[in-house]
Amino acid sequence: MTDIYDAVVVGGGPCGATAANHLARAGRSVLLLDRAGRIKPCGGAIPPRLIQDFGIPDDLLAARVTSARMIAPSARAVDMPIESGFVGMVDRAVFDEWLRERAAANGAVRRTGQFEAIGRDAAGNALVRFRSADGSQDTVAARVVIGADGAKSKVAAQCIPGARDIPHVFAYHEIVRAPAAGFDGTRCDVYYQGRLSPDFYGWVFPHGETASVGSGSMQKGFSLRQSVTNLRQAAGLADADTIRREGAPIPLHPMRRWDDGRDVIVAGDAAGVVAPASGEGIYYAMEGGRLAAGAADAFLASGNPGVLRSARRQFMRAHGRVFWILRMMQWFWYSSDKRRERFVSICQDADVQRLTWDSYMNKRLTRKNPAAHARIFFKDLAHLLGLVSA
Repeated sequence: MTDIYDAVVVGGGPCGATAANHLARAGRSVLLLDRAGRIKPCGGAIPPRLIQDFGIPDDLLAARVTSARMIAPSARAVDMPIESGFVGMVDRAVFDEWLRERAAANGAVRRTGQFEAIGRDAAGNALVRFRSADGSQDTVAARVVIGADGAKSKVAAQCIPGARDIPHVFAYHEIVRAPAAGFDGTRCDVYYQGRLSPDFYGWVFPHGETASVGSGSMQKGFSLRQSVTNLRQAAGLADADTIRREGAPIPLHPMRRWDDGRDVIVAGDAAGVVAPASGEGIYYAMEGGRLAAGAADAFLASGNPGVLRSARRQFMRAHGRVFWILRMMQWFWYSSDKRRERFVSICQDADVQRLTWDSYMNKRLTRKNPAAHARIFFKDLAHLLGLVSA
C-alpha cells in the first residue's frame, strides 16, 4: 500500500519547512521530504519582520548586525548605521534544521530522500517518487504537492510551464573562522566592485564565531572562487581558517505561474522569489512557504484547484513593486564601476539610509515622510545626470 498524505512538501529549507509546519498545525497529514547534507550559500540575514512573523527564538541568532558598510570600486567605504533595532544573522545549517524539527514537532513526518518525479495513481492522486538515503526507490501519494526544492526546481521543471526559462545568478561563498581581533561582528560589508562581481556584489557577513564571504554573478566564465579569494584578501581574511565552501544558483525574478492548475504548487527559490539587487531570500522563502501552505489548505478543503493561484497573487500584491524597483536598481547601478561608485555615494545620504532600513527591516515600501522621498528623487536624478561628483 502506498502511503497517502494530504500534502507532500519537497525540500526542507526555510520555505519547505515553513509550509510543512503551517499545514501540520492546521491538522493536515504532511510528509516533508528533504535531501540530507545540503546547505545553501547564504549570507544568513533575517530582518525583524521575519523574527516576529515566524517566531524565531533569540538563541538561533548567531550575530546581531547594527550597520552595513558599502564599499565602492575606489575602496571608499560608506557606513549605514541602523538607527534602532538590528538585523539577525543565522547559520543556515543550524537554522534550517531547527525549522524542520519545529515542523516535525507539530506533526509533519520527515523523510530523507532525493525527489525524482511525480506520477499519478488510478484515482488521479499525485504519486511522488524519490530515492531514499539507502539508495532504494520509494513512492508516496499526495492530494497536493508543494515544490520547495530550490532554484532550478525539479518539481517546477516537471509541472510548471516556463520554469526552465528563469535566468539565474550563481552564488558561491566560503564560511571562515572570524579573527579574534580586528573583525567587526556587528557589521555587514558589501563590496560593489566589478573585479569581485561584474553584475552583482561581494559580501562579508558575520555569523558570530564565523563569517560568510561570498560573491555572485550570472556572467559565464567569471571565476567566483577567484573572486572570493580576492575578497578575502581585501577584507583581511586571507589567512582565516576555511570551514566549508558552498555554491548554488539563485533565481533572478518570480515565475509567472506557481501552480499546475491541478494539485502542484511551488514556492520560495523554486518559484523565483529572491529579491533582485540584494539577493535576499530567507524572508521571501518563508513568506512564500506560508502562502503556499495557505493555498494548499484551501485546496484540500474545497477541491478547487483555482485557489492555488492565490499564493502568487498575495505575494506579488505585497512584494511585487519592491521586486520591480530592485530589479531596475540592479540593471542600472550594477552595470559599470562608474555607476557603482555613484550608487555608493548615494548611500551616504541620511534620507536614503533611513528609508532603506525601514523598508528592508519591515518588508514594505515606507510611505512616511514624503518630503524625504522627494529629496531622494532629486538627488538620484542629479547622480544619474552626472550633476554631482561621485
